[in-house]
Amino acid sequence: MPEIVQRTMVRAPVADVFEVSLDLDVERVAGRRYRVRAVEGAGRTSGRIELGEKVRWRLRVLGVPLTHTSHIVELERPRRFVDQMERGAFAEFRHEHSYEAEGPQMTIMTDRMSWRSPWGLLGRVADLLFVTRTLHRLLADRNSEIVRRFS
Repeated sequence: MPEIVQRTMVRAPVADVFEVSLDLDVERVAGRRYRVRAVEGAGRTSGRIELGEKVRWRLRVLGVPLTHTSHIVELERPRRFVDQMERGAFAEFRHEHSYEAEGPQMTIMTDRMSWRSPWGLLGRVADLLFVTRTLHRLLADRNSEIVRRFS
């Protein structure tokens, strides 16, 4: 399965960064490029998501509207949480968010995103052409918004 691993430094205590990372409104603000928003139909649409909760995301990629339903399957405050796709465009999708204190006022956020695209060879070609780049951009936009909230 393809995988993206991205580390981001945030000038804030680990507990604060963790809580902001659970806030669905961060995704809405950060996701302007792809018109990301939480919509009715699966669970929470704003505020902080918790263990066992779901969220249905709507976004546009290459002009195509997509829906992706995530489920928070693990949450260990303030060290890590995992969201997994329940329904969406991928055959499988998992995003592990980890947080590590680097002193009292610095946090290292590590995102590990893995997925399996549908359609066999065609899906692997799509990964090479645009899926990986799009996921990198979504992740970078999200993490930039988290950093911005502590600037």
